[in-house]
Amino acid sequence: MSAEKFLEVRGLKKYFEVSRPGFFSRAAPRLVHAVDDVSFNLRRSEVIALVGESGCGKSTLALLLMGLEEPTDGVISFEGQVINHVSDSDRKDLRRKIQMVFQDPYESLNPTQTIEEVINEPLEVHGIGENKKERDQRVKKALEDAGLKPAETYLKRYPHELSGGQRQRVVIAAALVLEPEIILADEPVSMLDVSIRAEIINLLADLRITRKIAVIFITHDLGSVGFFADRVAVMYLGRIVEIGTMLEVLEKPQHPYTKALLSVIPVPNPRMRRERIILKGETPNPIDIPSGCRFHPRCPVAIDACKVSDPPFIKHSQTHQTACLLLVK
Repeated sequence: MSAEKFLEVRGLKKYFEVSRPGFFSRAAPRLVHAVDDVSFNLRRSEVIALVGESGCGKSTLALLLMGLEEPTDGVISFEGQVINHVSDSDRKDLRRKIQMVFQDPYESLNPTQTIEEVINEPLEVHGIGENKKERDQRVKKALEDAGLKPAETYLKRYPHELSGGQRQRVVIAAALVLEPEIILADEPVSMLDVSIRAEIINLLADLRITRKIAVIFITHDLGSVGFFADRVAVMYLGRIVEIGTMLEVLEKPQHPYTKALLSVIPVPNPRMRRERIILKGETPNPIDIPSGCRFHPRCPVAIDACKVSDPPFIKHSQTHQTACLLLVK
């Protein structure tokens, strides 16, 4: 299996219908373009940071990859198998290999279950472990790999007895216990104190090496993934507008939206600070997508051509990126 074909997404779309015209109306239904023609590959043990403002479609994309939402169009293939519309039994097998870590750890955990019960439940659902002793060993290993040592200290506790960082480690342990190949981490540090965020990011970085797990790290903060991700994909209004290696995106951003995101990252050294780019207006309504380049209503360098022409994809080194029309030579 080629590393390039580990997880492959092509032309993925997800539209939500918000209103349907009357029976005798000829008007088309109104649709939210949550994810609109997204394509990328994820390699084994690779970390991709998926960044963008709230409402740009990052979480919906993760739900599509997880199988919690059905795509409107496009193809998702995992290890060469198309997984868009698989049967329930096949979907259950895929859930062992693709796990998700949600934003709010407290909402992700059942408050009536002990930590031991939380971690053990996925094993019971998937019928993993020949006996209780083996399942107990798996539970303890998952907890300790998630940084909760010794595991015996946490087994009989309830979620409310743990700190926010510890709860997020429990959620990660619940994913690890199934020994997945991909983790979809949806804003896993946004609910945590700044002092704890680095610990969780370091944990995911370690798991990528020790367990060879690929990670799609969803965040709105480019600064939090500077040393962690191999590649960065920047989303705006349902589309990936730029994708490249971490160094390419951070040092030589091509798209004006990426430049705006980078300009507001706090930098301790005043000599290295960028001129802040404050975008005008609000993100357009995903029901009424602007014509041409969908970023042009807020773009500081937009020209008349941007209102009618959508930016083409261009190739930068080993990646594919989109570029503003002004930057295509």
